[in-house]
Amino acid sequence: MMDWLIAALAGAITGVLSGFGIGGGSLLLIYMTTFAGVEQNLAQGVNLLYFLPTAATALPAHIKNHYIEKKALLPAIVSGLVGTALAAWAATTLEVGLLRKCFGVFLIVIGVKQFLAKE
Repeated sequence: MMDWLIAALAGAITGVLSGFGIGGGSLLLIYMTTFAGVEQNLAQGVNLLYFLPTAATALPAHIKNHYIEKKALLPAIVSGLVGTALAAWAATTLEVGLLRKCFGVFLIVIGVKQFLAKE
């Protein structure tokens, strides 16, 4: 019962962050791999499925409040699709240990960049 409650709490917290559009799925990956014992490649698959309904519920509010830059949509979507296809291929061919290390380095780089960013 406690495992289910912790998983629900992690889902709720990352859902709030996803609603803000700031990458709740990345935190969900950290929860699943660090605390729930899910392998990195399986957690990434769950994260992809998690993203679909969270994005679908957050998008109408962002559209209503004019938080969508229409000129950026097509280039972002096209390059995102290409990048996603390449990354999915890489993620399914890399061994799990290397995949975890790549994700960890990514989080450190983003963290340092955010820490050093000027207001």
